[in-house]
Amino acid sequence: MALTVPPPRTAPGDPVRSADRTARWYERVLGWRVAGGVPVQLATGLLFDVLELPADAGAALLRRPVATGPVALLGRRMRFLVAPGGAEELAGLLDWLEWGGVELELTAMGEGGRMTAPEPPGAVHPPGEVPRGAAVWLRPPEPGCEASLPALPGRGQGSAPGLVRLVGAAATECHRARLLRARRPGGVGQPLAFS
Repeated sequence: MALTVPPPRTAPGDPVRSADRTARWYERVLGWRVAGGVPVQLATGLLFDVLELPADAGAALLRRPVATGPVALLGRRMRFLVAPGGAEELAGLLDWLEWGGVELELTAMGEGGRMTAPEPPGAVHPPGEVPRGAAVWLRPPEPGCEASLPALPGRGQGSAPGLVRLVGAAATECHRARLLRARRPGGVGQPLAFS
């Protein structure tokens, strides 16, 4: 009689098991490159770049009539996926839109960068398995979504949303959020003024 050995048991909330499940979803369903470990990291600059801004500014941006791609939240930062190459265009676009030199808390991750992978959409976990403060999708990606990420106008872009419009709206909302934070009691920094 042959004995079968069951797979090792993992404790509820085992981060390695959850990370393996997450990595498999990104690789198999979306075809995205991941870096293993806990938490799972998604490589930027290959299929997408990331615009990152404060969550309060990002929430206001999501209420505007500006087309976006997938959007993730991690802590107090929101991440908007854009077409590859968008990260290297950020500084030039901000200068062109006359936001150069203004402190906006708007950054980008491109080639060679990594972003924490949110749990796959619709993932069901035993209680306590998803760590508190984990990255989550607000607008989850779908297979093939890379073709419709915000990009600069150019050949082959089709109906992709405009990166210029997204960056302009993001800069405006970052500035507004900073002004509002400065006005609150205990706000960080000194009051800002328009010249």
